[in-house]
Amino acid sequence: MAGFDKRVGTYEEALVGLSDGMTLVVGGFGLCGIPENLIAQIRQMGVKDLTVVSNNCGVDGFGLGLLLETRQIRKVIASYVGENAEFERQLLAGEIEVVLTPQGTLAEKMRAGGAGIPAFFTATGYGTPVGEGKEVRDFKGRHYILEEAITADFAIVKGWKADWYGNVVYRHTAQNFNSPAATAGRVTVVEVEEIVKPGALDPNHIHTPGIYVDRLIQGRFEKRIERRTVRAA
Repeated sequence: MAGFDKRVGTYEEALVGLSDGMTLVVGGFGLCGIPENLIAQIRQMGVKDLTVVSNNCGVDGFGLGLLLETRQIRKVIASYVGENAEFERQLLAGEIEVVLTPQGTLAEKMRAGGAGIPAFFTATGYGTPVGEGKEVRDFKGRHYILEEAITADFAIVKGWKADWYGNVVYRHTAQNFNSPAATAGRVTVVEVEEIVKPGALDPNHIHTPGIYVDRLIQGRFEKRIERRTVRAA
């Protein structure tokens, strides 16, 4: 990797510098747009005591669920437990620290972190356990709680296409948490389905500018369906 060219050749190189105890912000929603190969590489590396910031924690045996199986995650900041039975078990058994955060608040925490905004006020969560212990302000007769922004040592993101410079396009709903997550990492690593030459992407279609991306790798993806619902025969 040299200059503006963000490409790396291996997943080992993509995650150089990731170590025990670090904070990791992860794009994706359920199984849609998750950086599955980067997660698999983290499992292989064996780094532990990670704090993971993600909408949820994958499913049993796939995505971030792989890191739960190997007990590499110490703390999760997420919106919901989701379809992951092992995540639920560890939470109820007190084996993992979980900070449940409203979905919109979590997205804004990432966005604010990427924008250099240390904190913001929101009405969401006031008067509930979410707001306990947080500063409260009154704006025009309505109560708001103070939420701190999130930044991380590493951000791992899944895109559809990118050019050598790290300009990234997400496909349809896979944009989800990937866009704000990409801005919130000290080191942002993006894996994509296709890498194209500079100039091949329409500038109007770029979701994450390359200025936020440090490393870029092309991978192959399984694209599982989280829950399949069919009509009875």
